[in-house]
Amino acid sequence: MSIVKTKFDRRSFLKVSALAGGGMMLSFSWLAGCKPSPKEVALGLPDEWFELNAFIKIGENGAVTLYNPNPEFGQNVKTSMPMILAEELDVDWKNVMVEQADFYPDRFGRQFTGGSQSIRQGWQPLRTAGATARAMLVAAAAQAWNVPADEIITEPGVLVHKASGKKAGYGELASLAATLPVPEEVELKDKKDFKIIGTSKKNVEVNKIITGKPLFTIDYKKEGMLVAMIEHAPAFGMRLKSFDAAESKSMPGIKEVFSFKVHQDEYEHNYFDTTTHYEMIAIVGNTTWEVMQAKKKLKAEWEIAPEKSIMQSGFGGNASKVKIPAGLESSEGHRARMEEFSKKPGNILRRDGDPEGAFKKAAKILERTYNAPYLAHNCMEPVTCYAHVTADQAELYGPIQAPEVISNTLSARLGLPKEKIQINLARMGGGFGQRAYGHHLVEAAVISKEVGAPIKMVYTREDDMTYGIYRPTYTATYRAALDENNKLLALHVKAGGIPETPIAPNRFPAGALDNYLAEGWEIESNITIGAFRAPRSNFIASAEQSFLDELAEEMGKDPIDFRLELLERAITNPVGSNNDYDAERYAGVLKLVKEKSNWGQSQPGIHRGVSAYFCHNSYVAEVLDLRMEGNRPIVENVVAAVDCGIVVNPDAAANMGEGAIVDGIGNAFFGELSFKDGVPQKNNFNTYRMIRMPEAPKNIYVHFVKNDIDPTGLGEPLFPPIFAAVSNALYKATGRRLYNQPFMKELESGITRM
Repeated sequence: MSIVKTKFDRRSFLKVSALAGGGMMLSFSWLAGCKPSPKEVALGLPDEWFELNAFIKIGENGAVTLYNPNPEFGQNVKTSMPMILAEELDVDWKNVMVEQADFYPDRFGRQFTGGSQSIRQGWQPLRTAGATARAMLVAAAAQAWNVPADEIITEPGVLVHKASGKKAGYGELASLAATLPVPEEVELKDKKDFKIIGTSKKNVEVNKIITGKPLFTIDYKKEGMLVAMIEHAPAFGMRLKSFDAAESKSMPGIKEVFSFKVHQDEYEHNYFDTTTHYEMIAIVGNTTWEVMQAKKKLKAEWEIAPEKSIMQSGFGGNASKVKIPAGLESSEGHRARMEEFSKKPGNILRRDGDPEGAFKKAAKILERTYNAPYLAHNCMEPVTCYAHVTADQAELYGPIQAPEVISNTLSARLGLPKEKIQINLARMGGGFGQRAYGHHLVEAAVISKEVGAPIKMVYTREDDMTYGIYRPTYTATYRAALDENNKLLALHVKAGGIPETPIAPNRFPAGALDNYLAEGWEIESNITIGAFRAPRSNFIASAEQSFLDELAEEMGKDPIDFRLELLERAITNPVGSNNDYDAERYAGVLKLVKEKSNWGQSQPGIHRGVSAYFCHNSYVAEVLDLRMEGNRPIVENVVAAVDCGIVVNPDAAANMGEGAIVDGIGNAFFGELSFKDGVPQKNNFNTYRMIRMPEAPKNIYVHFVKNDIDPTGLGEPLFPPIFAAVSNALYKATGRRLYNQPFMKELESGITRM
């Protein structure tokens, strides 16, 4: 057991209050308090009650409800977070219910889903909240029974005093507990005594999901709601010159056709939103079909937009100036510029020892360059949002990972104070970073304000894919210096992209080599890019781990053993003091995957690739088995070893890992978006190739390292290493090293660039 201070008084942490009909509500804050609204004061509820941003509610019948602050897009936080609460509260899981909280930043603080942070950030607050509620119930029983509190124990949902034989359900004493002071410190369970955490619980929304109940914004309907679609610029780098909507307006069911800007001026942009300062055209009507037909009849003329600088606010709230170049960009031109930048000195991100000197002394230098294209998110639910804006308030319902990022823009654009804008958080039909930015909420809100009616704004798949926020395009060159005995003397990586470098300079293999150099560079663009599952890691892991395999072969070493040798140096005598990773935990997943995959035991016709990576505070190693069916690779099995600390819900965790692996294999084989004169060259799934069910691995085995470390990230860490596992296995199968994603395109071309 451990004692933790609640760190909160009635003003900043929690307040309990009797509910109508009995019971208590206990609220807990993750970040900060807030002020009550006049309506809340009128209800007679104390000020402190409403300074909180997540809620535990205990009813007379002993039922417990958690108002979950984090948006849900399939990572199962609506199940796993209540499990943490129920564990410390000591309540029967069957009596736990969960509801999705809407966006109330003053109550809930940072309502952000992304970066594999939900469980990691919620772990301690949820445990503390559950333990605090339990302590208050115990205190209530002690007062009611006139016995010492330390003589009272809890069983699931029940308070027990063994000496007197008295028992009471939580609901019977909830009202009394609501009147007691909040303890300054509480005792958390010893992790070895967990009964709920570490067991598998089914998704709390599973019945709604499998029966097709409305869950997503695309399903949302409201009385009087119109449908809106948008005609965006046909190419990045263009702006609206003029348009003729006469024919569109004359079509059945059409109410309005007008142009608008998401941003009123260049200082209102949210993170990575670099195109919506230009005008676009809204078409509003009664039904989706009628609006789609009217959109086809719209006549618009577009022109080249000039170069412009904007102030861009990031997730941390800091603003920076970003240049949006003029012109129509093409992938062919991007490649030429990236090759040019690759030959120039980059910004030095880390230097250990004397890498330049080591390369001068080298008997042999191994150099390889790896390239990856833009990727589209392609969530199964295209972008959509409901909005109803009036003169004095706004209500929105939509899929958004980071509502706080867009709230300032909404306030400025609508001319409403933030407290008058209510964002209700829909379950997302996929996210992966695309829904972190929220331009679709602003578009819907502006359209609703203009037409004076509630609207549901809908993107088609073509809209979604061609007006996207894409994974950047990257390139990385790795060089290794070897002596005459094939001993590794130095490693040098130089990587960049449009518009960012993917390098994390203090991750492995930094810290494992005497001589190490990391350089980065970036190129500005008018194409919008943004977070894509495991940002930056999703490329650099592929390049790094492919190169380490090739280097191991050059040195005549087993690829897993070679990685373990490097990690042993980082364990026993690390270079530098600012390494981001724990080398022992990194080595641990490699040892576990080696054991679980029976590494070294060959099977006829099966070719194996290995890869490992650290990101989002977690460690993953993966072994992929494939065979060739003619010229087509078939993935048979993937074995993954994961160290993400304590696993709250094993089945859900394994499912998340399986999804990341399938997603990564699909992108490694097929994922690619290119541009010509600013126009995305693919606009639907008939040309943008996604993985299909028969192409998924036949078996995926996810093994978790068992330890008592607090949970770390899980939604993203299994994604980056699978790319290199694919390429390394393909080399074993074909004898060809692949340096350009997507790998199927390179395999089919018969051309390998180094």
